[in-house]
Amino acid sequence: MSTLQVKEIQGIVLHGYGSLNHAGFLLLQVQNAALVKVWLGTLPLRTSEQRPEAADLCINIAFTAAGLKKLGLAEDQLGMFAGEFTEGMTGTEHRRRILGDHGESSPEQWRWGGPGNDGVDVLLLCYAGDEEALNRVVERTVGDYESRGLRLIERLGTVKLPDRKEHFGFRDGISQPAIMGFDEEGTPGNMVAAGEFVLGYPNAYGQYTDRPLVRPEQDPLHLLPVAPEAASHHDLGMNGSYLVFRQLSQDVHEFWNYLAQQAPGKFAGDTTQACIALASKMVGRWPSGAPLVNSPQADNPALADDNDFMFVRSGDADGLKCPIGSHVRRSNPRDALDPEPGSDRSIEVGKRHRIIRRGRAYGPPAAASMQPGEIIGKPADNQERGLHFFCFNTHIGRQFEFIQYTWVNSPKFDGLYEDDDPLIGDRGATEQTRGGVFTVQQEPVRKRVTGMPRFVTVRGGGYFFMPGISAVRYLASLK
Repeated sequence: MSTLQVKEIQGIVLHGYGSLNHAGFLLLQVQNAALVKVWLGTLPLRTSEQRPEAADLCINIAFTAAGLKKLGLAEDQLGMFAGEFTEGMTGTEHRRRILGDHGESSPEQWRWGGPGNDGVDVLLLCYAGDEEALNRVVERTVGDYESRGLRLIERLGTVKLPDRKEHFGFRDGISQPAIMGFDEEGTPGNMVAAGEFVLGYPNAYGQYTDRPLVRPEQDPLHLLPVAPEAASHHDLGMNGSYLVFRQLSQDVHEFWNYLAQQAPGKFAGDTTQACIALASKMVGRWPSGAPLVNSPQADNPALADDNDFMFVRSGDADGLKCPIGSHVRRSNPRDALDPEPGSDRSIEVGKRHRIIRRGRAYGPPAAASMQPGEIIGKPADNQERGLHFFCFNTHIGRQFEFIQYTWVNSPKFDGLYEDDDPLIGDRGATEQTRGGVFTVQQEPVRKRVTGMPRFVTVRGGGYFFMPGISAVRYLASLK
């Protein structure tokens, strides 16, 4: 087991900053690389050494491939970054198909990060306990953008929803992996190798994920650590991670009003109760967060943070408690994967596709109470709301993109035929990939809902590299 160098890892990677209710994400463009490098040398970046308190101000930074190139990183060094990162989220038609970015989610429709938008070079993440403190930290850190050599493309705000809920009304952020060498607590089935999330450490295969290394003469100030498996090189990637950022707009009114058309008659209770029952089947958890595997018949707030369960080992191989196509089974199948569902081998396969999520909601809730009964039957209010989805991984293709393509958007997931993720699925770009169906397995006859519209639309996105602290100093030193 490799103990993580927490003083070298930027804080948001290992800590969710849950005690800091306010955040702002600054999309920046490099205008003067020399001034930007001076600025980088003075940034008070928060590390993962200590979990932040409510009064803390936390700053972290990440770069696109274009941003690293503008700072003067050599071509041979850029060439050692992951191909997905250097190509970018919109770089190829193949990647758009993998991610489901078509129709209204096409990059040509994006507000930022798309081919028609100003190029993003730097992402600055700022966190604070209140709005006034957040504005202070932004002003103190960036101030006059021009004097830092930067141009502000957009500042993205966030909102803290009650009870850790997301806009559809379900408790979020429950299922996170425990990290070997960092987390002291965690079940064996949820304990994942550190190298799946932080570069420079063994991954789930017991190997080091490829990352940028530099020759000693390219690091004359000896700012970078020596690569653990290649002592002749200095390690630019070590203690860094790839950050996937997707701005996801959620159509909350469409979601609940669609359920109001489908749920009555299929599920017990009045319209609201039936809608909640169907929505919980789609999510795989009740609004409180209680998993259907451990509470299949009714919500149980006592299980709000319950994440200690499997699917096959819990006796739900056939999805009679938690439907096979539900969001939680797709995003983390746990022990339900081939070739041996229910086995340790199945669990180990799943660990090769885990991510750390660090998202924040944005926009006002559709109802202050966040109760479906106050949303159902109401027209859309034309307010933008959604999720700034962040995740960290060290192999974008094997982790984030695999989850998105093979599990979330696939209508053939785990023996299904035309079901994509009911919550965030892309509904397919062609007749052959069309989803929009959700199947509720039950005896003696299953239930199905069809014709689901897309509830989540992509408004922007990009692949970023979040360097380790020493790597930031190295970038600041480039001539």
